[in-house]
Amino acid sequence: MTINNHKMAKQKFYVVWEGHTPGIYTSWEAAKRQVDGYAQAKYKSFESRAEAEKALKGNYWAFVKKDATPQRSAGKIPRSAIIMESLAVDAACSGNPGDMEYRGVYTATGRELFHMGPLQEGTNNIGEFLAIVHGLAMLKQQNKPSMPIYSDSKTAQGWVKKGKCNTKLEQTGRNEKIFDLIDRAEQWLAANKITNPILKWETEDWGEIPADFGRK
Repeated sequence: MTINNHKMAKQKFYVVWEGHTPGIYTSWEAAKRQVDGYAQAKYKSFESRAEAEKALKGNYWAFVKKDATPQRSAGKIPRSAIIMESLAVDAACSGNPGDMEYRGVYTATGRELFHMGPLQEGTNNIGEFLAIVHGLAMLKQQNKPSMPIYSDSKTAQGWVKKGKCNTKLEQTGRNEKIFDLIDRAEQWLAANKITNPILKWETEDWGEIPADFGRK
């Protein structure tokens, strides 16, 4: 009797979120046909059908975010980890407080998608907060609920997560426009569920964020 010690290849399940025909495929060959030649195809393999079915019903970025922002255990995070199909936002402020502005650009090309300001008597953190919320609202309007947003401000990301601009800036007649924007941003966050991943731009490893104003 011959004993076969070779283990059978473990069955994998391939989820195609965006491709020629989205769905679950049981072979890479079948899945590959759905993503070949499809711009910005989104797919991933899973160990079980249950995992694949759960993933297909969920958000693509929720399952690849860990891969997109690897840990620093191996040292520097390579630029290849940057998700180019994304929005990058940044703010600039001349003084604290001072003239503040913010903008959002398409990460892959640096093309400016929105720009607000300069506005009087603002702060950089407020600008970063408003930039993220402006980006979220724009992507929702454009029906892009899974496109990531990069920001290099942990403070602003924390404010967005809490739904509140936790600034200590005093309101004056000169910065009334800024506080109006803050109120509108907080109202938007209260009324809308955030589905776009908000990711940290790793400036130390990748250089300045594409939306940077270049005034440092």
